[in-house]
Amino acid sequence: MTEAESVPPIPRGPLTFILLTVLMDVIGFGLIIPVLPSIISELGHVDLSEAAGIGGLIIMCYALAQFLFSPVMGGLSDAFGRRPVLLTSMGGFAISMLITAFAPALWVLFLARTLAGLTGASIATANAYIADITPPQRRAQTYGLLGVAFGVGFALGPAIGGMIGSLHPRWPFIVAAGMAGCNMMMGWFLLPESLPPERRRPFDWRRANIVGSFRQLGRLGGELRQLALVYFLWMLAIQSLHGIWSYVTAYRYGWTPKGIGLSLTYVGVMAIIVNGLLVRRSVKWQGEWRTAVTGIAFGSLAYIVYFFADQPQLAYVGLTIGSLGGLAIPALQAMMTERTPPNAQGELQGALGTLSSLTIILGPPLFALVFSRFSGANAVLPLPGMPFLLSTLLAGSALLVLMRSKPGNVALQG
Repeated sequence: MTEAESVPPIPRGPLTFILLTVLMDVIGFGLIIPVLPSIISELGHVDLSEAAGIGGLIIMCYALAQFLFSPVMGGLSDAFGRRPVLLTSMGGFAISMLITAFAPALWVLFLARTLAGLTGASIATANAYIADITPPQRRAQTYGLLGVAFGVGFALGPAIGGMIGSLHPRWPFIVAAGMAGCNMMMGWFLLPESLPPERRRPFDWRRANIVGSFRQLGRLGGELRQLALVYFLWMLAIQSLHGIWSYVTAYRYGWTPKGIGLSLTYVGVMAIIVNGLLVRRSVKWQGEWRTAVTGIAFGSLAYIVYFFADQPQLAYVGLTIGSLGGLAIPALQAMMTERTPPNAQGELQGALGTLSSLTIILGPPLFALVFSRFSGANAVLPLPGMPFLLSTLLAGSALLVLMRSKPGNVALQG
C-alpha cells in the first residue's frame, strides 16, 4: 500500500461547505468596503476625512469583538460540537448585516459591526472543523484551500460591492445578509457534526477567555508556544498591508480608488494561485516546517521591496514576491493542530483567533502612526515606506523564532 493510499480521504461534502462558509464570510466583508464610508458620512453627517476616523473606530470594535469572543466560540465548539456554533454564527452574521442595512443612526452601525465581529469569530470553529475531518498529513493542503477561499472572496467582494453599491449604498449589506442566510439554511440540512461526543470536553470559563487562552499557551513551553509566537509576529507584520496600503500607494503613486482596487484584486488572484497550487506541492516536497520558513522568508523580502518601492512597478514586484508569504499560515496551522489533541482543537483555534484579532487591534494604528511621522510636510524623514521596514523587522523576528524551533510533539493539554 502506498503512502497516498494509507491516508484516509477527506469528506468532500463537509469540506466544501466549510470552504463556502469562509468564502461567503469574506465576500460579505468585502462587499461593504466600498460603501461603508458613504454610510458613515450619511449617518454621522460628516465629510469623508472625518468618516475615515470613525471607520477606524468601527473596525476596532469589530476586531475587539473577535478578540474577546474567539476563545468563547472555540470552547463552546469543544463542548457542544462544531455544527451548532457554526450555524448560530451564520445566523448572527446575517442579522448584523440586516441591522447595518437599515441602521438609522451611527450608534446602531457600531452595534451591528460589533455583532458582526462576534459572529465572525466562527472562523476559529471552521478551522477546528477542518482539523477534525482532515488527516494530519493533509492539513496544510486543506488550510491552503481556506487561503484560496480568502483570495477569491478578497478579489470578488469589493468589486461586487462597488457595483451593487453604485445602485444604492445599503444594498450590499442586504446581499451579504442573504448570502449568510442561504449558507445557514444549507448547513442546517447538509452539514454533519465533526466532533463526536466522546471527543468533547466540558465548557470551562477559565479556558474560554482571552486570559485563559494566553495562560494556556504560556503553560505549553517548547515548540507550540514558539509556533504561536511566530504566528503572532507574522500576522502583525501583515497588518501594514491591511491597514495602510491604500494610504501609502495614494501618497507615493497618486493611485485612485480604482488603482488601489486593482492592486488588491491582484493580491486576491495571487493568493488563489499560491494556496490552491503551491501549498500542497511545497509541503509534499519539503515538509510543513520548511514551507513555513520559505513563506516567511519571501514575505520578509517583499517588505524590503515595499520599503524601497518608489515606482508602482516595484510595488507589483513586491506583491508578486509577497504572495509566496501565503505558504506560511497553512503550514503553521497544520503544525500546531498536529501538536494538539482532538478535544482541544477548538481552544487552539480560539487562541489563534484571539492572537489574530489582537494584531488587527494593534497593527493598523501602529503602522498609521509610523506612516504619519515619515510622510507629509512635517515628516521626520521623507520615508513613506517606513511602515514596511517595521514589517520587515517583525517578519524577520518571526523567521528567527521559527528557525530556532525543531519539529517535535509538544501538545496542548486536554
